[in-house]
Amino acid sequence: MYLSVALAAEEAELAAALEESARLEEERRAAEEQVSSSLAAERPPLMEEEEPPADFICPITTEVMGDPVMAADGHAYERTAIERWLATKSTSPMTGAELENTGLFPHHMLRRQIREWREA
Repeated sequence: MYLSVALAAEEAELAAALEESARLEEERRAAEEQVSSSLAAERPPLMEEEEPPADFICPITTEVMGDPVMAADGHAYERTAIERWLATKSTSPMTGAELENTGLFPHHMLRRQIREWREA
């Protein structure tokens, strides 16, 4: 009988210890979730996750432009891509219409906007 009372007391003590352990673990998880959610709220979204604005994409390469130039059709292109295009054609890559001239002009404002977007 003494043994069964001792076993019952030991089991009760073990059960209480397990309950306390589970309660402490739950409190730790709740604290971690609170810290992680507050950090996520403070952290701005990463630029790599954002799609670049459509105006930053060269219609020929479909990549963000590094050296944007303006063609006679009023559209911006990556310099090397439009130069390759114009080496064999005299039409707009966007409209297919004949270009009045094949001059290309640096698009300084667009270049600055792309640089600022990348740095942000």
